[in-house]
Amino acid sequence: MNTTPPIKVLLADDERLVRSGFKVLLDLEEDITVVGEATNGAEAVELARSTRPDVVLMDIRMPTLDGIRATGRIAETVGLEQVRVLILTTYDTDDNVFEALQAGASGFLLKDAGPAELLHAIRVIAAGDALLAPRITRRLIGQFTAARRAVRSAEDRLGVLTDREREVLALVGQGMSNDEIGAALFLSPATARTHVSRAMTKLAARDRAQLVVIAYQTGLCDSAP
Repeated sequence: MNTTPPIKVLLADDERLVRSGFKVLLDLEEDITVVGEATNGAEAVELARSTRPDVVLMDIRMPTLDGIRATGRIAETVGLEQVRVLILTTYDTDDNVFEALQAGASGFLLKDAGPAELLHAIRVIAAGDALLAPRITRRLIGQFTAARRAVRSAEDRLGVLTDREREVLALVGQGMSNDEIGAALFLSPATARTHVSRAMTKLAARDRAQLVVIAYQTGLCDSAP
């Protein structure tokens, strides 16, 4: 018998049909439970405070408060540090992706993703990993290095990392898993995970998605093998 608590999910979308569709899908899963539904970003923030979900499925385009700003408020709220936000949208422009990650989102998935892909995304995000739709990840690579938004220089930010940690961070920025990073650098997956964790701690990153942001901000992806 599985004694692991189900993943608590909060739905935030102003379209009732979309929320209903998600709820029907999620209610069929034994390891996932829907704890609330929000029709705008402000409601999403309030419900996140009261229900403490593991994952928020957050639409970008909502009234009152858009999903990106709502994500930022959740990420900044004391007591909600463990809440992960998965951005769901029909808009896959690069600015949306980057702004959502900067705001604190842990993943980004298009609404045309299939049910299996959505369920996988929820479980990945709940486990503390980052997730970007593959075609979005491919488009992101190299596009933000020409317009970096870092407040400090790359050397100031990355000076706390070892050379190996810089290499690992560059590959995280390209969307690689620990297994893929290990294969690329001839390391075991466990060793790759350790380097990722150390980089996250040194850079005060909220999660793996924040490492992706830093990799793009500093242009580190340019140096990836």
